[in-house]
Amino acid sequence: MHELLYPLMQGYDSVELQADIEVGGEDQTFNLLMGRHLQAHFGQEPQVILTMPILEGLDGVKKMSKSLGNYVGLWEPADVAFGKLMSISDDLMWRYYHLLLSKMPNEIEKMQNEISMGSLHPMHAKKAMAKSIIARFWSADEAEKAQQQFEALFQKQDYSQAHEVILPAGTINPIWVVELLKLVGAIKTSSEAKRLIEGNGLEINDNVVTDFKATVAWQPGMIIKAGKIKVYKLG
Repeated sequence: MHELLYPLMQGYDSVELQADIEVGGEDQTFNLLMGRHLQAHFGQEPQVILTMPILEGLDGVKKMSKSLGNYVGLWEPADVAFGKLMSISDDLMWRYYHLLLSKMPNEIEKMQNEISMGSLHPMHAKKAMAKSIIARFWSADEAEKAQQQFEALFQKQDYSQAHEVILPAGTINPIWVVELLKLVGAIKTSSEAKRLIEGNGLEINDNVVTDFKATVAWQPGMIIKAGKIKVYKLG
């Protein structure tokens, strides 16, 4: 009953607005069609509906959503967004090329063939994708800087480019590793830290941290890697 009630209620919005056209994601097709059905029932001209493809999130499975944590936020710093884009799979890269950069199927096929023949490296294709997206939604200058920072951190291991964090005065030393991660902004919750540590995703000065209860004797210059795209340097 509830599964039917929701599209009825959402579809009735079209009746109240006397909508001529409604745009929505492909996952909303049934609700949009329900709006047409209800409009006809109430003697209105059924609206035209336009559905758009769903952009999968960084996990490549579910649609991009902040609540699912698989998103790239337009309010995030360009270097953070660039790193997130570089974390997607090679297969998902083509979806982003198509939906976010309007690459035509023949253009994508050409790049895929070049990768198959070895004349184009997948990493180069992905960096070009990330840079183009950042240039489009942030700026060309930020895109250039974001790529340079990514290459310095993750390809050249130049941690001078890492995001520097100065801990608040009076921060205890040693400190519980979870509290340290919260202070530098790597995580928001203890459960998030637990998943990170249990997945061997936390390194401090190139040493993998495997103990959720560990304490850290922190000092300036310490390098903290949280996951694939977050690198911090204590100031």
